[in-house]
Amino acid sequence: MTESIATIVRLRWALTFAAMRKSVAQTVGYVITAVIAVSVVIGAAIAGWMAGLLPIGDDAAFLGSLNAAVVFVGSVLVLMIILFQLLYLGQGSTLTPGKFALYGIPDRTLSLGLLLAGLSGMPAIVGVLGMMLWALAYRGLGSAAVIGQIIAAPLFVVVAMSLSKLVVAAVSSLVRSARGKNLFYAIVVLAVILFSQVGGALTARTAIDGSVQTVSVRVESLLVVSDVVSWTPFGAAFQLPFDAFRGDWGPFAARVLILVATVILCFMGSTACLRHDRLTAGMSAGQSARASTTASAKGLGAFARMADSPSGAIAARLFTYLKRDARQTMLFIMPLLFVVLMGFQSHGVTPVIWMGLAMGSWFMFLGEGNGLAYDGRGYTMEVIAGVSGFTDRKGRVHLLASLATAYILTLALGIFVFTGDWRDGDLASLDMALVGMALGLSYASLGLAEVLSVVLMYPVPPIDKPFSTPQGRAVAQGFFPFVQMLGTPLTFLPTGVLAIVMGISGMFESSPIWSVRLLGLIALANGVGILALGTWLGGKLLDMRSLSVLKTLNGFASL
Repeated sequence: MTESIATIVRLRWALTFAAMRKSVAQTVGYVITAVIAVSVVIGAAIAGWMAGLLPIGDDAAFLGSLNAAVVFVGSVLVLMIILFQLLYLGQGSTLTPGKFALYGIPDRTLSLGLLLAGLSGMPAIVGVLGMMLWALAYRGLGSAAVIGQIIAAPLFVVVAMSLSKLVVAAVSSLVRSARGKNLFYAIVVLAVILFSQVGGALTARTAIDGSVQTVSVRVESLLVVSDVVSWTPFGAAFQLPFDAFRGDWGPFAARVLILVATVILCFMGSTACLRHDRLTAGMSAGQSARASTTASAKGLGAFARMADSPSGAIAARLFTYLKRDARQTMLFIMPLLFVVLMGFQSHGVTPVIWMGLAMGSWFMFLGEGNGLAYDGRGYTMEVIAGVSGFTDRKGRVHLLASLATAYILTLALGIFVFTGDWRDGDLASLDMALVGMALGLSYASLGLAEVLSVVLMYPVPPIDKPFSTPQGRAVAQGFFPFVQMLGTPLTFLPTGVLAIVMGISGMFESSPIWSVRLLGLIALANGVGILALGTWLGGKLLDMRSLSVLKTLNGFASL
């Protein structure tokens, strides 16, 4: 058993070094990761040293608030680690339990080996070192608090890793159907986005309320929540140094037992999920096969509703894919999501809600920036049939631009009625300008995506395993989406320049309503122009790189 576990741990690093030797890009990516890791450790040491200079032990009220804040932030950190593991990393690495199915390794041995292999990785090592160095912040509280933090550091990392592996294993084991995985994927993405906005919303509301009583209520609520969370696996580790400082050894030991019990239960749960997968894999495959044979399609579906042309067929194929692919369709909820979030933070200032519509339109086509990789080998038939690149881009743009236009206009009508801006002519003019900006941003983002998806492709998780991690090009997976995100505003430079000219010439002061309307039309025209240019340029690039694109897609499929 010990030898098998050690072999799995060594295999984890052997595969890492093999990936580094595979290409220069992989080596550079790992070097950058190592530099970031060292920077995090050094940053934790500096932050801990600076925090230790504060007289935190002299003021009981301040110490209580600090205790609550540390426990609360730490529990949020654990939750974010779990969500990040579930959403981005998943079980798609080479050390997936299914890859060891042929070797007859006992379930417990394999689960323990995979857990220790994960704990030997760079993120876990950085986490342990960073949390240990954070103990410098408690040196003003005495040696007991410092030792308590040193004990808490590895417990925090092991618990976070164990909870992450249990959640991922449970989702992969229990959510079998493609529809169930897509639905769960959508829920997780929404949870991450909403969770990331809660802090900003509460802070903004507190700042607007501004009263001492409101701030006091927020602090008291934080103290109550942190006290409860400190008895859960999410916050227990962060309470240990404070228990050690106060000499509360009974609660200290109880929280350590909670953390140890959590690791044991997570290990048992992960092992049970692994055993369940091994016993039901064949049955699930048989059920899927029977389901596929009994299902029957009625009519031509989307192909009957699209134009009888090559571009119409491409649009129909894309529409068929989008209906079944939560990885891409989740991004279409961005405008609605941003509108709702901005609505909670607007406090009666309705233009803030319209800005949410524009921001959501900006992010809506991030998936299309890697659209060919999401389609996978579906592009092969186009190459065989000799379809031109412009026809491909035209078909995709026709569908996506139509969906974006109908979606944004419908959402804008709902906002217009809900806010009551139609009663005020000036507000209505501003709203129409923001609608034009939202449409222009969506068109510009789509036009840029049709170019970038040909030249900046990166692997994506398969549609049936949205919680997996595609191997290869790790740097590209993290960097390329930002090219489109940051590049879209650059395509709006003509609108920005004209807005500056209008401001310098005094048009906004002399006729503000007509100036705002004109700016909205300019933004819309800017977006349409970028969309037309991106469609044409993307088609030219696709004609030039069709065989290279096909080779790359085949390489992604083999990962």
